[in-house]
Amino acid sequence: MVSRRREFATARWCARHALSELGVPPGPVLRGPHGAPQWPDGVVGSITHCAGYRAAVVAHATRFRLLGVDAEPHAALPPGILETIALPGERSWVRDLRAGSPGVHRDRLLFCIKETVHRSWYPATARRLGFEDARISVDPVAGTFSARILVSTRLWCQGRPISRLSGRWLVGEGLVPAALATPCDP
Repeated sequence: MVSRRREFATARWCARHALSELGVPPGPVLRGPHGAPQWPDGVVGSITHCAGYRAAVVAHATRFRLLGVDAEPHAALPPGILETIALPGERSWVRDLRAGSPGVHRDRLLFCIKETVHRSWYPATARRLGFEDARISVDPVAGTFSARILVSTRLWCQGRPISRLSGRWLVGEGLVPAALATPCDP
């Protein structure tokens, strides 16, 4: 429990530092509903923390509609978790060893990407996405992913509803981080 509190505190420090670099006056990054960070007006962002890694990304809301980041330990998920987070096609991809990406724990990668999508979606919509609410496709060679949002959306960008998000992922130093950014010109 102490280590989780330390992770939380240092991730919030990362967020305050990122906000400072963005030119935002100093202030706390408080927890909002469901634990999501409450960003200052005009700012979008995301925070992640796990053992050995903390990060925060922020941007002016005039430049980006959504930002999401997550990092997970690069290890297999505990038994039974994959069935609760993955759609049938995603489970097939995780189990298909012929599809490339040797040495990648695909189950953990999928979980990390879904968390990244949720962390970007919730602050913009105040709607929690379930694991079944986004269908993930991964390009194991390019280190990219796309997420198709399967629920109706009221989130718009450049005159179109946002229903597909894209981002990047990698594996290294015992971690699998993923991030996404959806730019939006006013």
